Parts: sequence; structure tokens; C-alpha cells
Amino acid sequence: MTEEARIIGAPSDYGANRRGVDMGPSAIRYAGLAEQLAGAGVEAVIDAGDLAVPRAEERDPDAEAPRDGDAKFLRETADVCRRLADEVGGTLAAGDVPLALGGDHSIAIGSLVGSARDAEIGAVWFDAHADLNTPATTPSGNVHGMPLAAALGLGEFADSDWATAPGLDPENVALVGLRSVDDAEVEVIRDHGFAAYTMSDIDDRGITDVAEEAMAEASAGVDGVHVSLDLDWLDPNEAPGVGTPVRGGVTYREAHSAMEVVAESDAVRSMELVEVNPTLDQHNETAELATELAASAFGKRVL
Repeated sequence: MTEEARIIGAPSDYGANRRGVDMGPSAIRYAGLAEQLAGAGVEAVIDAGDLAVPRAEERDPDAEAPRDGDAKFLRETADVCRRLADEVGGTLAAGDVPLALGGDHSIAIGSLVGSARDAEIGAVWFDAHADLNTPATTPSGNVHGMPLAAALGLGEFADSDWATAPGLDPENVALVGLRSVDDAEVEVIRDHGFAAYTMSDIDDRGITDVAEEAMAEASAGVDGVHVSLDLDWLDPNEAPGVGTPVRGGVTYREAHSAMEVVAESDAVRSMELVEVNPTLDQHNETAELATELAASAFGKRVL
């Protein structure tokens, strides 16, 4: 990829269960994101700065709660995602590639809605979790476990115009690296026929084969693919600075191999890096890893 990339910070921790992830965009920038992208051959890197996000401590988590179930800070999450969707949509309209920086994974709702504005898209979800809960099924009420369900209009999100991405179809969604999936999410995956790959699939087949198949599924018959990279997709030994670590994730080299497949597909329409929490990190290594993986996804190679 050699297009212009536009960095959009979304320092929201409304959807998370631990504070600190709102500092993710700053940590990723400090780790050298712009330089890494330039080294990947991106023609121009534009930093749009951060969306203004009020502190969670100043807000009521139960304001405008859903009629059924639980979803904390839903009003605030909707506000952030509406504005992020506008930024992503505007970036694409200008011919650039949007790269959103979280913040927790709830910001993906805005990324997906903006990317699907006036387009049919697929999505590849590199994550330990499926993020397919709804307010009725969530065990925690944290919206960072719901973004994919929201964008697909599942459950209580069916009537939420701010959350649903009409241009995203389940047949073009692939989940890669799953290892922590709730029972209700398992049912959703089976009912909707998502392309879902667990860590066992990666162990058996290798990351390159799995990533190639995932990108093929997501890109079939659409205008482009949104790539969502949650840093807890990696093993905690590789990426300690995340709020919901799950042992048994991909290795450093597997992660880079997958991002190289992403770049080779030439199908990426938009991307986000989420769940980097500097308060849990060691020497900013998770943020540095995020910048390196973004560079690989944008085409950086050794030779």
C-alpha cells in the first residue's frame, strides 16, 4: 500500500472495564507510528489528532441505558462513534486510508459505520474475542465486547442507526485467533455462518493459510475490507499492555505474517489499532508492536 494514510485518534475508554486505554493513541504515536508508516512506503501520513472525549469519571454510565440488558456508557459511546464514523467516511471520500487509534474496541463501531458509508465492505477481526455480545447477552455490560454485533445490527442494536453498518454482511466477516468466546457468541457465529478461526486452526494450518483464507472470505464481492486489530490477539508475553489478556495467542512473527498477508491482498479500505493500555504495558512495548504491525499491514517488508 502506498496511499496517503490519515491517523484518527479515538481516546475512548467508555467500553472498557479498566481505565488507561484512553491513553493508547498517545502511546502509539510516541512509539513512532508515523515513521513506521513512512518506512512502509506510505506516500503521506496525515495526523488528524484526537476526537474530544470527556473523561468517563465525569459521565453517568447508566444514562440512556438500553431497554433490555446492560451497556455501560452507551450514550457516550454512541457520540464518539458517530464522530469517528464521520472522520472515517470523510477520509475515504478524500481518497485516503483511515487508520483509527483506540481506545477500547467499542470505537470499531464508528470505524465500520464510516467505512461502510456508500460502500459494501468486509471485515477481518484479529482478536482473542468475538465481540458479538449484545446488551441482552453480555456478562459485563462493557461495550468493547459488542462492536461487531452492533455494526451487524444484532439484537438490541437492530434499531440503532448510529451503530449499524448496512454495507457489512455476515458472509464477509472473518474472525481470526479466537480463544475466549462466550456461549451466546458461539450461537451467533454458528447461526450467521461467520468464517471463524480459533487458535487451534492457526496451530493446525499455520497463520499464513488462515489469514489468506480470512482475507479471501472478507473481500469476496465487496469494495474493500476493514481490518480490526486488537492487541490482545497476541499472546500476553508479546503484548502485555492490554486490558483483557488471554494466554495462548499468536506470536510476534505470526502477527507480522498475518499483516503481510493483509498488505498483499490489496483489499484494505480502513484499519484500526485498539486496546493498547499504557498503564498495563512494559516500556511501551505493546504500543511499539502496534506500530510495527500497522507498518506490515501497509506493506513494509525486509526486502
